[in-house]
Amino acid sequence: MPQPLPPLMSISDKAQPAAPLKGWPLLRLGFRPFYLGTALLACLSVPLWIAIFLGRIQMQLEMPPLLWHGHEMLFGFAAGVVVGFLLTAVKAWTGLETARGPLLGSLILLWLAARVAALVAPYPVFAALDMALLPAAAAILLRVLLKAGNKRNIPLISLLVLMAAANLVFHLSVLGAIAVPAVAALHAELALIIMVVCVMTGRVVPMFTKNVTPGLVINVPRKFELTLLAVTAIALALWVLPTPAPLVLVASLAAAVLHAARLWMWHPRVTLKRPILWILHASYAWLPVGFALLALAQLGWANPSLAVHALAVGVIGGLIIGMVTRTARGHTGRPLQASRGEVAAYALVMLAAVLRVLVPAVQPGWYAYALEGAACLWAVAFAIYLFIYTPWLTRTRLDGKDG
Repeated sequence: MPQPLPPLMSISDKAQPAAPLKGWPLLRLGFRPFYLGTALLACLSVPLWIAIFLGRIQMQLEMPPLLWHGHEMLFGFAAGVVVGFLLTAVKAWTGLETARGPLLGSLILLWLAARVAALVAPYPVFAALDMALLPAAAAILLRVLLKAGNKRNIPLISLLVLMAAANLVFHLSVLGAIAVPAVAALHAELALIIMVVCVMTGRVVPMFTKNVTPGLVINVPRKFELTLLAVTAIALALWVLPTPAPLVLVASLAAAVLHAARLWMWHPRVTLKRPILWILHASYAWLPVGFALLALAQLGWANPSLAVHALAVGVIGGLIIGMVTRTARGHTGRPLQASRGEVAAYALVMLAAVLRVLVPAVQPGWYAYALEGAACLWAVAFAIYLFIYTPWLTRTRLDGKDG
């Protein structure tokens, strides 16, 4: 069983020796350009996809538009956030530089070039650019961890390696080099991210909740945690692989029940007055919903797309908007207290998940309207993030420290 991720609090502000400031603030630490770039991608690409899907505009892409949308959300948006987060976290965990200045600029330009190439370049060019980022980030982080003797966190590199492998399978499939369906690679990437979410949230959400709630006791048995992770991994693996529907049904139902129980043990009701915390609980609540919908899909009672978007929009989208605000505040020397604008962004992402998942499930006739509404809410949420955070992430920290 992989070791839990270190607490995210460890990548927020901590006492360090003062370092001389050097270079453009945007390129001093990985979260700065990658958080802004991925927020811009989220803001622009989803409305574009819905316009293409509903026939509002016509675009000639080098791959089916559905595959473009899925790939860009998982390997562009989510993977970009992961890279920015890890470049920042590993520096905090080791005290050593990961990537800054020209090297960090090269990484974000590589990420950006792949996003543009997906729309305008021949497919082999896009594939080559797109497949370069994750191995490059893995090599940089592995070198730093080895230099620091930080063996505990080396398994994190396996996440980037597995993501890169899924990306390779996707591109080979689209190019017709292998017989694996490209959508299976997208599902594998989604499953990988969900597993990371399960490990990460189990470590940090109870801690964050207890830290701001005097006297609160959260005691989730270790056996329960290990069982939950094992059942989740089995359910996701059965879903990704060509497995009989009854097995996926049983495993998905078990995972839904376990995640609902875990959330209940975290006492989400105590977070209602702390938006920067309730967004994490609210996002996690989509996990049991997603697994329940996945189970229903095996019976033909729900569209599998509803389960996918419960996990992708509700869980991943919600946790990303929560964490890119929390970690960016910490690393720019600001208090961990969400403003009204950030609270609005949290609410909009959660409402986008409701429109994308629950409205079509209850009223299929409203599907097109629900898609348009969800895309607008999602785009506005990340536009708010860009409006608030662009000035912060392109300037020196409030406390004058490096990073």
